[in-house]
Amino acid sequence: MTLMFWRPRLALLLVMVLALSVLGACGGQVIWASDTEIQAARHVHGGAPELTLVTIVHHQTGRGDHTALFINGRERVIFDPAGSWQLDSIPQRGDVHYGMTVDAGASFYLSHVRETHYAVVQRIVVTPEVAEQAKALAVAAGAVAPARCASTTSAILRQLPGFGGLRSTFFPHVLMRDFALLPGVQSVELHHDDPDIQARTRRVQAPLSLPAL
Repeated sequence: MTLMFWRPRLALLLVMVLALSVLGACGGQVIWASDTEIQAARHVHGGAPELTLVTIVHHQTGRGDHTALFINGRERVIFDPAGSWQLDSIPQRGDVHYGMTVDAGASFYLSHVRETHYAVVQRIVVTPEVAEQAKALAVAAGAVAPARCASTTSAILRQLPGFGGLRSTFFPHVLMRDFALLPGVQSVELHHDDPDIQARTRRVQAPLSLPAL
């Protein structure tokens, strides 16, 4: 009788434990740098305000495995949703990393570009207002759950003027292809076996010029 009484309770407990494990796996790790750390790291990149969509692509399958977004406005940050990249000198709040100097950007690229993967870098000049709106939306996104890098980034972009035609998608390579169709996009690929890879990661971050009026 006692055993029969406890069986349903044990089963319920097991279900609850499994549910908590699943929820824990779906939640991003929350990292929250202080205002002082963020202000101290603030980096003004210069040049035109821009958005840079970065897609990490698998060599063999052609599938996009990760999406991130550099945002250059009043300061340069990167939104790395559900990403694992970190640098001790770069403060992070949610999935936004602050103080993205050229060296910090090179660290991001070089940590992802390897024998199995290459990076597609797509840059587009935007207005200062669009850059700041993109940053605000990235900050508001907080820590993104695993496997939602492209869906969260596409959702942010679709809210920006001029980007509403992008599809909502969970697939980084789909977002990459849609982004390539936007007027004025500059695209570059970074491959691990490029003998000039170190310098190339810096060149793709050089400030863009404002378009001629």
